Amino acid sequence: MSGKIALVGSGEYLPGMGELESWLLEDRPRTYVQIATAAAPEGERSIARWHELGEEAAQRLDAQQVVIDIRNRTDADNPKIVEAIAGAGLIYLSGGNPNFLAHTLRETLAWKSILEQWRAGASIAGCSAGAMALCGYVPNFRHPKEGGESGLGLVFNARVIPHFDRYSRFIPDFALKPLLTDGQQIIGIDENTALTSSGPGENHAREWAFRSVGQGSSWRIEADRKHRINGAIQLLVDTHG
Repeated sequence: MSGKIALVGSGEYLPGMGELESWLLEDRPRTYVQIATAAAPEGERSIARWHELGEEAAQRLDAQQVVIDIRNRTDADNPKIVEAIAGAGLIYLSGGNPNFLAHTLRETLAWKSILEQWRAGASIAGCSAGAMALCGYVPNFRHPKEGGESGLGLVFNARVIPHFDRYSRFIPDFALKPLLTDGQQIIGIDENTALTSSGPGENHAREWAFRSVGQGSSWRIEADRKHRINGAIQLLVDTHG
């Protein structure tokens, strides 16, 4: 049985999202695998900050922190990755540059190992850049006409806009229209909010029911309008690779 999934708008490793992370680790080994690859372009200080915040989060959750330090695709194809990720309870991709994260992990040994653990029951979460990269495509929502990057494809028919409550103050609804693509769900997720799922529905193994939890809301973008997600939304999950 594949594990839980969380697409998070912001707040990874912070106390305000501790309840979510506790749910992701529920009934799982207390092994908290943290991957801050998205922050690598920002330099050593940024990476160190994420590792420190992750350590504090693991301590609050009475979990073992496991840092997987991947800075490039060579790192991501290191065979030691398999051993380091084995037995994970929760695997978390934190924030930074979503395009860099997707490019660095896609089709590597690290990503294959992550998927193997998730299919064995480990939870997987991505926050901000991590949430964007877990989808099928990573749009450049600041400049949508310039295109984006193929994502990791776990939630393959979704495109995520994190920090949505903050960005939507400056982006009129009509400016979201270039992001729309047939067959894709465009999802805005507010800060300190997550779209979560614990498994497929009854009718189709790849159709998972996602629900919004947290301080804010999640939004479905359609045409030139946005709609608050008040119930379950069906997204397609690649359970087989």
